[in-house]
Formats: sequence, structure tokens, C-alpha cells
Amino acid sequence: MLKQNRIEKAQVAYSQKDIKESRKAHTKSAIKKHMEKHTKEKGKYLKDVVFGASDGIVTTFAIVSGVEGAHLPNSVILLLGFAKVFADAISMAVGNYLSTKSEIEYIERERERELWEIEHVPEGEIEEIRQIYKKKGFKGKDLEKIVKTITSDKKIWLDTMMMQELGLTEADKTPFTSSIATFIAFIIAGVIPLIAFVLALFIPELAANSFLLSIILTAVTLFIIGSLRSTVTGINKLRSGLEMLLISGLAATVAYAIGYLLSNLGI
Repeated sequence: MLKQNRIEKAQVAYSQKDIKESRKAHTKSAIKKHMEKHTKEKGKYLKDVVFGASDGIVTTFAIVSGVEGAHLPNSVILLLGFAKVFADAISMAVGNYLSTKSEIEYIERERERELWEIEHVPEGEIEEIRQIYKKKGFKGKDLEKIVKTITSDKKIWLDTMMMQELGLTEADKTPFTSSIATFIAFIIAGVIPLIAFVLALFIPELAANSFLLSIILTAVTLFIIGSLRSTVTGINKLRSGLEMLLISGLAATVAYAIGYLLSNLGI
């Protein structure tokens, strides 16, 4: 079992409403150790992995279900399935690369603008800091003390403007790594629904139950992906896994129904 970090311990304590464990996660030493280790790295690319994996397995299983519903040969499932997995994986990776790159460029551009304004119109930026903390309920000497403290350090001042005024934080991942994480996750998860049909090529006895085996493999994988998502969201793993399973199952059911109806219509 992986060792939990402070945030994960706090999340578990909250989910169980365990005050004693929550206090342990909020001791001075625990907080200091957590800040020093900077555990943000762990979940940096988890969103890309979960997004790629969930999309990969859902869309592939939808193809499998649709073809199965239309009563087409397994060879069609393999042809369409593998073609879609690799084509969509590339498409998603490129899309993720461009969107991440655009986000990073936007953040950098806004950071440069805020820095320029701090250097050229400091009085306006000081007033913005004042108004930000005034809205938070500070006033009088306390407000002016906060304003003076923040604006006395240019980096803190800039970081505060980025977060409090624009709601932006410095990008902590690269477009290339994000796209690779999405691509690999999409391929691995996307192939899962096809494994049973590949095995049937070498073990003919499995052919009759290939779709059932595919359902089982896909359901287990979907539950795992949903549970993995809870690492970042903090949602209960069982609930998160079942939620992913239910939503994806609905998509597969629709695909199967469409294939079945079109087949019976002679299309």
C-alpha cells in the first residue's frame, strides 16, 4: 500500500469525520514537512491520464457494443476498434498539447502584463490589492498592513495579483508531457475492450463469449479509472468508480441499441 501524504490523510479524516486523525494531519510538523516535500507533483498529470484513459475505453467499447449489436463479425470489431484507438489517441494527444500550450502561453502573457503594470503604474496595482483584501473583510490599519506587506515584495505582489485578481496560478506541467500522458493512457485503456476478441483469434473457444469477457474487462477497468480520479477529487473511491461505470455503461448501451436497430432495419 502506498504511503499517504498529509493531504490524503486529511481527505480520509474528513470523509470519516474523524477529528483526531484530522488534527494529526494539521500539526505544525506535518504541515511543515508537507510544504517542504511539495507533493503537488503527484497529481500533476493525473487529470491527463484519467481523461485519456476514460475517453479511450468508453469510445472503444462503444464501437464494440455497436458492432456486436449489429451482429457483425469479430473481425469488424478488431478493424474498427484498433483503427479508432490509434487515430483518436493521436487526435487527443495533439488536442491536449495545443490546449495546454495555449493555457501556459495565456498565463505567461498575463503574468508579463501584471509585472509591467506593477513596474509602471504601481499606485494602481496597490489600489487593486487594497480593494481585493477590502472585499475579504479587512479594513483600517489591518488592511493597510496587509497591503504594505504584500507590495513590499515584488514576487509576492505579482503572485497575489495573478491568483486573487485573475484566478491564475503558474503552470506546473509541460504540453509535451501532458500530451504523451494522454496518448499512452488512451492506448492502454482503449485496447482493453478488444483484448477478448484478440484472444479469440488464438483460442477459438472464447469466440462465443468474447463480448461477455469484453464487458467484464471493461467494467473492471472503468471502476479502477473512476477510483483513480478520487485521488485528486477527494470523492469516495467506491462512489467515484461506480459513477464512472454507470455513465460509461449508459454510452455502451446506447451504442448497442443503435447497432441492433440499424441491423434489424437492414441498414
